[in-house]
Amino acid sequence: MTEAATRHTPGTPCWVSLMVHSLTATQDFYGALFGWAFSPGPRQLGPYASAMLDGRVVAGIGELPPERHLPIAWTTYLATDDADATAERIRCCGGTVGVGPLDADEAGRLVIGSDPMGAVFGAWQGREHPGAETVGEPGTPVWNELLTQETADVGKFYAAVFGFESEADVSADRDYLTLRLEGRPLAAIHGVGSVLPRDRGPHWMTYFAVADTDAAARRVTELGGHVLRQPRDGSMGRLATVADPEGAVFTIVRTEA
Repeated sequence: MTEAATRHTPGTPCWVSLMVHSLTATQDFYGALFGWAFSPGPRQLGPYASAMLDGRVVAGIGELPPERHLPIAWTTYLATDDADATAERIRCCGGTVGVGPLDADEAGRLVIGSDPMGAVFGAWQGREHPGAETVGEPGTPVWNELLTQETADVGKFYAAVFGFESEADVSADRDYLTLRLEGRPLAAIHGVGSVLPRDRGPHWMTYFAVADTDAAARRVTELGGHVLRQPRDGSMGRLATVADPEGAVFTIVRTEA
């Protein structure tokens, strides 16, 4: 099992969080799918639970107020040393700040914003809670990828806000940027043009590692979720695009050894 650094380097995807209408039912789904247990988390934004795997925190799930009817989606958070300064850079670079900066109890300080194309993301300044404590093993986040119309302009936005270096994929006829810090690949931007789902728009996709993609996809269906793209082989390994019972879309992947 790979333990994440105690303090994530600024720009590193450090956390994923989901806001839903039924916290209990969602915990049941992901607990059965990934083997997560749950403990109470910061309640700054309402009922919230930290997902645990083998005693280590890997993700978060919160409950929306009954009157809030927001899209149900996993949110990728990028690490920052200064949430207030990051919020200002988001605004200056053409993005929008929708929530924060605000404190989540003593755990840390957060911002939720959107890039110039409308994709929502978070920035997390960890204090007592630096972010995910383990990554890369079955049941944990293993990759984050932005799906958007094109990469050129939005790639400049993330480089300016978080200091990413970007590397274009020249091996295939596609619009794809790998985002790196100090040479290490941390995330990607995939420009898909008109293929982007009209009902979702630009969005960050969370990839969760599984031991067996085909078995996990079947389990998603058994638990009341949906398989949106059947298991297939890709550059990262065997993967499938799925959705939980409330419609939150994510990718499951068995990475190559």
